[in-house]
Amino acid sequence: MRRGRPVPELKLSEEERVTLQRWAQRPKTAQALAIRSRIILTCACGKTNTETAQHLRVTLQTVGKWRSRFVVRRLDGLLDEPRPGMPRKIGDEKVEGVIRLTLETQPKDATHWSTRAMAKRCGMSQSAVSRIWRAFGLQPHRSKTFKLSTDPLFIEKVRDIVGLYLNPPDRALVLSVDEKSQIQALDRTQPLLPMRPGQIERPTHDYRRHGTTSLFAALDVKAGTVIGQCYRRHRSVEFRKFLDTIDAAVPAHFDLHLILDNYGTHKTPLIHRWLARHPRFHLHFTPTGSSWINQVERWFALITEKRLRRGAFRSTRELEDAIRDYLKTHNGHPKPFRWTKSADEILENIARFCQRTSDSGH
Repeated sequence: MRRGRPVPELKLSEEERVTLQRWAQRPKTAQALAIRSRIILTCACGKTNTETAQHLRVTLQTVGKWRSRFVVRRLDGLLDEPRPGMPRKIGDEKVEGVIRLTLETQPKDATHWSTRAMAKRCGMSQSAVSRIWRAFGLQPHRSKTFKLSTDPLFIEKVRDIVGLYLNPPDRALVLSVDEKSQIQALDRTQPLLPMRPGQIERPTHDYRRHGTTSLFAALDVKAGTVIGQCYRRHRSVEFRKFLDTIDAAVPAHFDLHLILDNYGTHKTPLIHRWLARHPRFHLHFTPTGSSWINQVERWFALITEKRLRRGAFRSTRELEDAIRDYLKTHNGHPKPFRWTKSADEILENIARFCQRTSDSGH
């Protein structure tokens, strides 16, 4: 029986495994390194070169090449070797200067650097600054918001709610409940210019207000259906009426676990008395400042994007009719959201974020 060349043994240290997993998740601009990392990770699981090539849809020669280079040079073997060509015109000191200025300073006339301003400050071209920023993942023009909960029971509440998502109790429904308040019935001051070839849809920038309504919604996290009701006001009285609506809509043999935020209307004496008369209702409150954990917020984003943001409504009744139509259409073909993170994974991510924030010196 013919035997080929022996395949070099491949074992990974924990540090190498973590690095390869990080490289394997890099964006499209670095897929060459990502696929090499996936090759090594797959081979390290005990798969042969042939099995790895079939699994990753690459050639057998590609697998053999990067496996051999990794065995000899480890992580450095997966990196591209310097290509021949003209010597670099921008040295490491200038690159370091651009990065330091980007991270530690700001221009006198703005809150963040642009490529034009940085190029003028450092005496280089805009394209050079842009290349440096891309290489180090710097995007001064972008900004995102964040908020860390200060709830003393944050960990307990996260475990409670995520547990309901991943392992709902038997003979019970888990409902994600909240209110989208002060939805405005807005009508444009002039007729819409519709979309046509070469021209996007154009509404007027100004509008007329025709009142507001509040949408109370309860999302069945398993089925994806939504119980919804519109009220002109947003008080505990309306919330109690909505609880009556939920009670009537769900068969009596089901227990109900409601995930709610800490808004005052959810905790008034009126609501406490109502709950005492309806023992099948169990309330689970989200941590303060953590609306991201309440799945109905994602559904609110959907109805805003698909029906409300670009809608024109000449009255509050017309707005409420549009919301009811959307509810009917959605419930005709419901699609539940898929919760993938365990409580431990969420808490580990938050711990890493807090550590990075602490280490940054801010």
